[in-house]
Amino acid sequence: MDPEIVIAQTTSDDEEQAKTLARGAVESKLAAGVHIDAPITAFYWWQGKVEAAQEWRISYMTSSDRLPALEAWLHERHPYDVPQWVTLPVTGGSEAYLSWVVDETRPG
Repeated sequence: MDPEIVIAQTTSDDEEQAKTLARGAVESKLAAGVHIDAPITAFYWWQGKVEAAQEWRISYMTSSDRLPALEAWLHERHPYDVPQWVTLPVTGGSEAYLSWVVDETRPG
């Protein structure tokens, strides 16, 4: 059975760091492609108080069989103590695009 396609997301408070995390994952074939969303405003609890920050959302298009390696790779490089890491299953899409994601994330 072919691997499932997954979108994995994290955030960074620095645009250049976001670009580094994006490019590195693609160069390592851990993601077929990455989107970085323009600055977003995040509100969250941290150490007992509500914080607000400008962040860049990083969305990785990858295959389920590469997801554990991508997560480990990201956690080694991410500057946050507790980086956001969520995954969303892709339940549909063009067959050509989904095949491309699988092909581009094969180690090699």
